[in-house]
Amino acid sequence: MPAGFAVQVSSASETKGSEGMLLLNKEDIKKVFSMADAIEADKECYMAFNRGEFEMPQRAVISGKDGNYLFMPAYSEKLSAAGLKIVNIMPGNPALGLPASIGQVLLIDGKTGRVVSMMDGTYVTALRTAAASGAAFDLFGRTDAEVGAIIGTGSQAMSQLEAMLTGRSLREVRVAGRDMKKTLVFAEEAQRVFEHHGTEIIACDDTNAAVDGADFVILVTTSSKPVCSAEFFKKGAVISAVGAYTYDMQELDPEVFKRCGKIYFDSEEAVLSESGDILRPLDEGMLSKDQFTGDIGDCLLGKIPGRESENEIIVFENVGIGALDLYTAKKIYEKAIDAKVGTEWE
Repeated sequence: MPAGFAVQVSSASETKGSEGMLLLNKEDIKKVFSMADAIEADKECYMAFNRGEFEMPQRAVISGKDGNYLFMPAYSEKLSAAGLKIVNIMPGNPALGLPASIGQVLLIDGKTGRVVSMMDGTYVTALRTAAASGAAFDLFGRTDAEVGAIIGTGSQAMSQLEAMLTGRSLREVRVAGRDMKKTLVFAEEAQRVFEHHGTEIIACDDTNAAVDGADFVILVTTSSKPVCSAEFFKKGAVISAVGAYTYDMQELDPEVFKRCGKIYFDSEEAVLSESGDILRPLDEGMLSKDQFTGDIGDCLLGKIPGRESENEIIVFENVGIGALDLYTAKKIYEKAIDAKVGTEWE
């Protein structure tokens, strides 16, 4: 067979014994890996990460003329695998009909160094990032939660909504963004896609109105200033702040730190290397490290407490770590092999 010829995977045994690379697009991944799978994978990964099972250099970020280029490597001896995610944040892409966040994930065999799979990094990023919010809501959310809110309608918002609805049956979810027309389109599409959940998806033209009274709040924008006022966060709310991955970005109103009971991170080290949500309030004296609770992985391991009061507001700052991409990619690859899904590149 000529080099570079793509064939459909015919059997799991053939793929496992092959020297080819398994190509997995979004639809392939969706066939074998659900949001519930992703949430459980994130939880497992966070615990493994806090047990020290990953080598994970901080991601490299190159700021270019048209966007930011991010490179996220990770290695796990226990998984016998390494991974590299290339994800690029390109603000001009939506005008071209492309997602603002776009990339690929490479999965590498830890013993041979061979790239065994390349998969849609745009979808893997959205999936594992949303699953992180889902894990936080599952771990910290009040049992009587009924209302959710999402600020942002970009490429990751639909996955974030799916994660919110996967763990809890919510009565309504409010959505707000910069463009009301896009918000209405998003809400209509979400209502259709998630109709089976029985949740009303409501488009809001005001971000404060969207979060007012919400039990779960997701901030998933690229904003350089707070997207809503902290005074509107409900007592007992869980806030997953997703978008601020550089010092110049700041979605979260720092006034929330005067009201919140706990502050968790996916990785404190990663957050303190880049997130404007945390770094800017620290520099401005509006937040101190004494207020940090710790990593979500340590909470899952029972090393630090979870929710201790029905009224405490909990903040989860989630910048994304390379370990999640590696762990999720390995789980997806294994399921794809067993299900005989994907295209093999010889």
